[in-house]
Amino acid sequence: MLPAQEAAKIYHTNYVRNARAVGVLWTAFTITFAVITVVVFIQPYWIGDSVNTPQAGYFGLFHYCIGNALTSELTCKGSALDFGSIPSGAFKTAMFFVGISMLLVVGSIVCFSLFFFCNAGSVYKICAWMQLASSTCMVIGCMIYPDGWDSDEVKRMCGQRTDKYTLGNCTVRWAYILAIISIMDSLILSMVAFSLGSRQDKLLPEDFQVEGKDNA
Repeated sequence: MLPAQEAAKIYHTNYVRNARAVGVLWTAFTITFAVITVVVFIQPYWIGDSVNTPQAGYFGLFHYCIGNALTSELTCKGSALDFGSIPSGAFKTAMFFVGISMLLVVGSIVCFSLFFFCNAGSVYKICAWMQLASSTCMVIGCMIYPDGWDSDEVKRMCGQRTDKYTLGNCTVRWAYILAIISIMDSLILSMVAFSLGSRQDKLLPEDFQVEGKDNA
């Protein structure tokens, strides 16, 4: 075998091996990201009380709990299936977009089954677009959510100084922070998927192929 052809074969083998290794990592991180988005959606810890709040409690996208001034017991309300129980229109809108974000990520995992039937490059690109759309929906949800902080229920917990995009005496909790972090995760995963899709379209660079043919 000619040296140029040997070099091309070695390069091709390493190229494919590296692409597969990155693909496995991308798959694992996509599954992890899906778990994160589910947790962000269902956990009611987007904002919460502090030492200075009139009442104890916490709020999520749809579920919230506020303490009773007399008994100090938490009264919990809100359901994703009952829009009327959600205290703010902004919370409802944020829940919708974060929910769509979650479904898109779960859908990208379902698309993994397409690797058995379709071109791998096309599947990577489909997943990349879904993850990019998921990131966009999560951005919208995180931006809209503070618009609901002026609701009566939030003010009852956080104080009258609370207003849209002003949290008063309350604090941002870990679920909201995790939602913001997930935006960057989704963007990175989509870029990796686009890169993997491009690699699958052309595993062996043209210059190696041409050089090998010329020397043959």
